Amino acid sequence: MPISDIQADHYLIPLPVALSDSTHGTIRGFELVTVRVRDADGAEGVGYTYTVGTGGGAIHSLITRDLAPRLVGRDAERIEQLWQEMWWALHYGGRGGAQMLAMSAVDIALWDLRSRRQRVPLWRVLGGFDPRVPCYAGGIDLDFTLDALLRQTDENLARGFRAIKMKVGRPSLHDDVERVRAMRKHLGRDFPLMVDANMKWSVDDAIRAARALAEFEPVWLEEPTIPDDLPGHVRIVREGGLPIAAGENLRTLHEFRQLIAAGGVTFPEPDVTNCGGVTVFMKICHLAEAFNLPVTSHGAHDLTVHLLAAAPNRSYLEAHGFGLDRFIAEPLRIEAGFAIAPDRPGHGVELDWKQLESVRAR
Repeated sequence: MPISDIQADHYLIPLPVALSDSTHGTIRGFELVTVRVRDADGAEGVGYTYTVGTGGGAIHSLITRDLAPRLVGRDAERIEQLWQEMWWALHYGGRGGAQMLAMSAVDIALWDLRSRRQRVPLWRVLGGFDPRVPCYAGGIDLDFTLDALLRQTDENLARGFRAIKMKVGRPSLHDDVERVRAMRKHLGRDFPLMVDANMKWSVDDAIRAARALAEFEPVWLEEPTIPDDLPGHVRIVREGGLPIAAGENLRTLHEFRQLIAAGGVTFPEPDVTNCGGVTVFMKICHLAEAFNLPVTSHGAHDLTVHLLAAAPNRSYLEAHGFGLDRFIAEPLRIEAGFAIAPDRPGHGVELDWKQLESVRAR
């Protein structure tokens, strides 16, 4: 079925509460770039990507000016061929960055279109494993007071979460240790707790921090250093004594292969909105499975629940507070620590386009 139209839109999503981490600073809102792919029968698939505040205009332009004209008229079912077409069209000017975010949004829309046409949920189209996916609440809370941090945790527990992630990477390692100590005491010894440094440390500082946090037995330490330092990640895994999650800032399957093959990660962590879409996310899952590694995820939980529901080596789905819930008809459902992949056709994310008009980027 040929593609008849591709529409991209750019929105600014304000957050009800400002969030913060060790490298991005204070985040007051997200940019949302959506893609609607329509075929000659009038069927429509929806995809999206996001930024933490900058670059959305470039992503929107890439889709509108460079990708849409190449794909209109092409067979919507030949997703792998279309992915390769996009990859080589943008390769010289990209191989990552805004180009990969643009490709991801289009690819997600194509997979949504395929599964909607088949009238089955995306997780079944991708192979189907288990629609109940272990899930954690990912707090972006580095600058919260301790009272606010624990209060947020209690709110997440009341919502049905049975695993929690908190930010580390404050100027003082002692402060990080004491906050994690308080969280561990609050949750209890066996409760799954993750910690996330958002690339803050040098390799030696990350090893020092990992050793200091080991007594609290976190499920993993996430992004301890910059994603570009492959030998550094290997050192942190070997010398730090904690499992390491990383990958949200990797942009290609090849980068994941290098990190995994080198032994620099314990929990590979792709983000479907920036790694190349559903097509590449599932390849990363299979790559991790070949190395006997569990895979986790970053962001876009309403989409990603389908992908991990199709992956036998999934660990935890990350649920983030991106402020999108008020624009989605049926937000992610959490039951006793599990996110439930919906049985609606496609990925099932129905956006309120009329309400989104109020936050359209100008």
